[in-house]
Amino acid sequence: MDTSFFQKLYDFSNKTAVVTGGAGILCAAMCRALAAAGAKVAVLDLNTEAAESLAAELRSTGEEAIAVTCNVLEKVSLESAAQEVLAKFGRVDILINGAGGNKPQATTSLEQPFFDLPAEALRWVFDLNLLGAILPAQVFGKIMAGQKSGVILNISSMNAFRPLTRIPAYSAAKAGVSNFTQWLAVHMAQEYSPQIHVNAIAPGFFVGDQNRRLVLNEDGSLTPRGQSILDHTPMKRFGTPDELLGAVLWLVSPASAFVTGIVIPVDGGFSAFSGV
Repeated sequence: MDTSFFQKLYDFSNKTAVVTGGAGILCAAMCRALAAAGAKVAVLDLNTEAAESLAAELRSTGEEAIAVTCNVLEKVSLESAAQEVLAKFGRVDILINGAGGNKPQATTSLEQPFFDLPAEALRWVFDLNLLGAILPAQVFGKIMAGQKSGVILNISSMNAFRPLTRIPAYSAAKAGVSNFTQWLAVHMAQEYSPQIHVNAIAPGFFVGDQNRRLVLNEDGSLTPRGQSILDHTPMKRFGTPDELLGAVLWLVSPASAFVTGIVIPVDGGFSAFSGV
């Protein structure tokens, strides 16, 4: 058997990967995996210090990486970031739209019913998660259209499959990300090149800075919401960042060259379980 065939399926040498929200917990794991697999990595983040720290970490092990300060909601900032990436690496082969998140002001509670959620908070969540995927896809997708090749990976959520209580804006925005993923996959293949494919992953429940207080108490025990999540997760645990990497590397590699327009759950079985 020709082992070189299998090696080529996950060959990232001479590939440039751009990761928005790259310094976050989940996306930092993706940056490390891509760099370790041979890709040149551009860590795009609004947090300059965190992005610089991650890029320096990658360079310290002999990998090629740069940090680029970028606001995914400002097209001028994205265009400037794109020029910086092109000046350093010459091309863009992979875009991972990792920037996203929720905010307490857009979350319902006894003290803050749905009817009182401020429009500014709802708009902030919509913009960050949905527009924060669309605008980078415009800027970096245009480069891929010129190259006639590339991969875009969006980050959807379990909320797109089954809306969770308390977070209406985040759930709706991530549903929009899934729909946009399908739309963009068709658009890029039909209008520019069938060698451009667009997919998404839908992470289940991973403990991070944004949701820690909702699922874990200060002593590390489960909150009622955390317990409910595990009760509906057949694998009975939260995921770890590294457990996203198999799906991520597959979807941005030549191994998935005939895959476009799909959203892959990485959720410990949450989306398959009816509760009965």
